[in-house]
Amino acid sequence: MEVDVQKPNIVIFLTDDQGYGDLSCMGNTDFRTPHLDRLAASGARFTSWYSNSPVCSPSRASLLTGRYPGNAGVRAILAGHRTASGLPPRVPTLATALKPIGYQTALFGKWHLGLADGSRPEHHGFDEWFGFLAGCVDYYSHIFYWGMNRGGPGNDPTHDLWHNGSEVWQNGEYLTEVIARRAVEYIRQAARRDGPFFVFVSFNAPHYPMHAPGKYIDRFADLLPDRRIMAAMLSAMDDGVGEICAEVDRQGIRDNTAIFFMSDNGPSRETRNWLDGRKDPYYGGTAGSLKGHKFSLYEGGIRVPGLVSWPARIPAGQVVDIPGAAMDVFPTLLRAAGGDLSAYEIDGTDLMATLAEGIPMPVRDIFWEMGDQTAVRRGPWKLVQKGQLVEGVPAEDEVHLANLDEDVGERRNLAAQCPNVTAELIEASQAWRAGIEDRWTRRWQPRVSGTTTFPLPSQRA
Repeated sequence: MEVDVQKPNIVIFLTDDQGYGDLSCMGNTDFRTPHLDRLAASGARFTSWYSNSPVCSPSRASLLTGRYPGNAGVRAILAGHRTASGLPPRVPTLATALKPIGYQTALFGKWHLGLADGSRPEHHGFDEWFGFLAGCVDYYSHIFYWGMNRGGPGNDPTHDLWHNGSEVWQNGEYLTEVIARRAVEYIRQAARRDGPFFVFVSFNAPHYPMHAPGKYIDRFADLLPDRRIMAAMLSAMDDGVGEICAEVDRQGIRDNTAIFFMSDNGPSRETRNWLDGRKDPYYGGTAGSLKGHKFSLYEGGIRVPGLVSWPARIPAGQVVDIPGAAMDVFPTLLRAAGGDLSAYEIDGTDLMATLAEGIPMPVRDIFWEMGDQTAVRRGPWKLVQKGQLVEGVPAEDEVHLANLDEDVGERRNLAAQCPNVTAELIEASQAWRAGIEDRWTRRWQPRVSGTTTFPLPSQRA
């Protein structure tokens, strides 16, 4: 099948709660992820790739919209009951932007950007979708259990598996394998139709509950229990990536297929991960040498694996040190597909010139916010205000400044030693945060969860 190189097929892989250090191509040594290693070798591996949030719903909103979470209308983990509102339909996604220029669009896996009418995948540009809508499900029964012990309406366990808006049951089937199989089947059909395709493969692995079939667990008999189940879940996901990439190869379209991989945030230490009834943190995931984890704006919560491969455009074997973020995926891929970026409000940057031609990218500020925490990166400098290492406890430092070139683990606070840099970054981050808060109050806050009070869709929101 001949495909116009100006309109590549697009596959985006997103994993859930996977730490920076949990791929062998990112430095992990106690288990291997061979399919993702091959993907990294075939293109570019980012060493400073970021999620735009340390939690799932906002990071997913940024990936799909090219905006900071607050500018996309999603700043926190969204509810999972069936009337929960989410990403406003007036905010365009990569799927809605690609459809008018001839793309087939599909989602397989986790959504977590709303369940109410107007918030589901079909309302955001996906022609075909299969998966679940809440934040997590049991891997075998596909039931959403979170919050069931809190009482009150909307907290009962709820089955959550869907195909194009209709509930389906595949009891006893391991969801990671089902997601991969559905994606393979779709690509097989889409490659035979006219027009390129965009497939968003959103694995829930390795998000809790920590489930994996014995065939994967048996691969890692030498690891301790927490780490063994993490390795098994990631091995199943890695196999799924391999199966999907192999189908792209079989269809003869690999050269002109752009494949991107990242995690939505850093590793979780939540006690609910491990199914042993104890309240000590879960230790199965790792951010490598980075400080922090899910919920934190230190590097371990937001710096994640980032891989991109497109043989027709991106030279193989690259290691890219420039900072990039999930919000860059929308402009990078939309322009590569021939889309008009000027038609959309975008906070991200098109990285293709750097990836394809090695053209240096100017230093820019990248910002984050989560609750009371605010952070900014500018070149080697990273400033965190009210940074939390453990959610729900007081901030470790009111202001923490690190030079990531010299101290990627953010172990030394240079705020007092570098007062000018500290003052500049505080001013920049506070101005950005003020803009987010102002827009949130004016534009997004009037929405009421569980109701359908969204404006009609438009490109600019």
